Parts: sequence; structure tokens; C-alpha cells
Amino acid sequence: MPVIDISTDLGARAAKRLADERVLWLVTVDPQGTPQPTPVWFHWDGQDGIVVKSQPRTAKLRNVRANPRVAVHLNSTRSGGDVVVLTGTATIDDDGPAADDRAAYDAKYDADIRGLGMTPDGFHADYAVTLRIHLDRLRGF
Repeated sequence: MPVIDISTDLGARAAKRLADERVLWLVTVDPQGTPQPTPVWFHWDGQDGIVVKSQPRTAKLRNVRANPRVAVHLNSTRSGGDVVVLTGTATIDDDGPAADDRAAYDAKYDADIRGLGMTPDGFHADYAVTLRIHLDRLRGF
């Protein structure tokens, strides 16, 4: 059974939000065991995977190399509703995104990348590391 089961209310809401939202929170754990939430751009593959681009020397990558278990979550409503939290295992691909991943990322963030004064090629040269998260659990309300 898929992690995000769209036949359920929670799964359907999670799928819509993962498809539509521009930022999610990636939570890694530092060497002292402290959770480290970081807002990131992402691409959801429509199944059980999320792709995040990163600059090469970041704390989130150091944390994942030491402990690949991560959580990702979307912002809740102001009153604390519409909670979507996913857990999974992250892997690091230092060779950059696959062509399909890059095309999807570029389609989603083209205006944002250009708003930073960058081109997609420049963005991917700077954010050259691909973090792949294989999702294994969804919870929320």
C-alpha cells in the first residue's frame, strides 16, 4: 500500500498539498541529537519520494550522512489544523538530479529561481547535491 493513500481524507489532503505547496520543512538530527528543521524547496514524485536540492556543504547534508532518518512536514493552519507529517530515509546524490527530477524542479521553481537573479543552470550548479527522501509513513489530522 502506498504511504500516501489518496482514498483516505488525510492521504488526499497530503497529496494535494505536496503537489501545490512550494516549501516544506525538512527535519534532520544533528550530532548532539537535536532536531534541525529547515525550510526547503522540493519536488514530490507523486508516489513515495521527495527530491530536495542543496548546496554541497550544508548542515542538513552532514546530518543526513550521519543519520539518514528524516521527517518532512508542511505548515499547519494558523489554528494548528491541516497537519501533514511524513517520515522517511534520505539518500544523498552528489551527481545532481536525474533529467526528469530536474525538469520537474525547474517547472515548479522557474520564477522563484529567476527571482533570485539566477538561471536554472546557475541554480543547479550552486545547489548541486540532490537529497532523495523515500517516504515510509504519513501522519496528521
